[in-house]
Amino acid sequence: MDLGLKNRVAFVAASSQGLGKSVALELAKEGANIIICGRDKELLKATEAEIKAIGVSVLSLAGDLSVANDRQYFIDTTLKQFGAVDILVTNSGGPPTGKFESFSEEDWNKAVQQLLGSVVGLIKGFLPGMKEQKWGRIISITSQAVKQPVNNLILSNSVRSSVVGLMKTLSNELGEYNITVNNVMPGYTKTSRLTKLIESNPSFASVTSEIPLKRFGNPEEFAAAVTFLASDRASYITGVSLAVDGGWIKAMM
Repeated sequence: MDLGLKNRVAFVAASSQGLGKSVALELAKEGANIIICGRDKELLKATEAEIKAIGVSVLSLAGDLSVANDRQYFIDTTLKQFGAVDILVTNSGGPPTGKFESFSEEDWNKAVQQLLGSVVGLIKGFLPGMKEQKWGRIISITSQAVKQPVNNLILSNSVRSSVVGLMKTLSNELGEYNITVNNVMPGYTKTSRLTKLIESNPSFASVTSEIPLKRFGNPEEFAAAVTFLASDRASYITGVSLAVDGGWIKAMM
């Protein structure tokens, strides 16, 4: 199946490792040129090399998405090299785990900048080019927690839900420009974050009993869903939140 992604330009946030890296690699395999970013320069260089080996153009940018100046650097450098971005995949690491009373107001402000501020800033930077060319894909990597909150993840449960509200509203505003806007909700997927959760609480590994498919997901499975939403084949899908969770979410809709 030709997904129509050859020579498209895709900016994938927080993509030096984990789900972001898997999405960047999958888009590259479909022929898209890739911009990756992250805070760890060594991880970035390693991921850049993997993408180059696929045979597409790749730009790697080091910085912190939650910092406004770094975001602007990402945007300015990307637009200078590529002119416009066709596909924007927003993503970030997860905030600390814990219950309500364990977090200060500063913790909440940091979570808002990390999870919501980064999304708003990147969309503001790349949206004008999408509107001008009347084609675009904006996809936010959120969490299954926006549909069914996860215990001990109150920062993520709360702030990621605001991203869903933003994206749903944007899907209504941007449809006339042929720009689709969707969320993808990863379930329990084999990433370093999941490994840390299990290390801090070994009993967490038993959560597979709550998943109908009885296993954790693979990053490549998640990336395939994001790549489809970024494609020409998904041109009539907008405003949705797609769960890639092995059936963990129990709600009917």
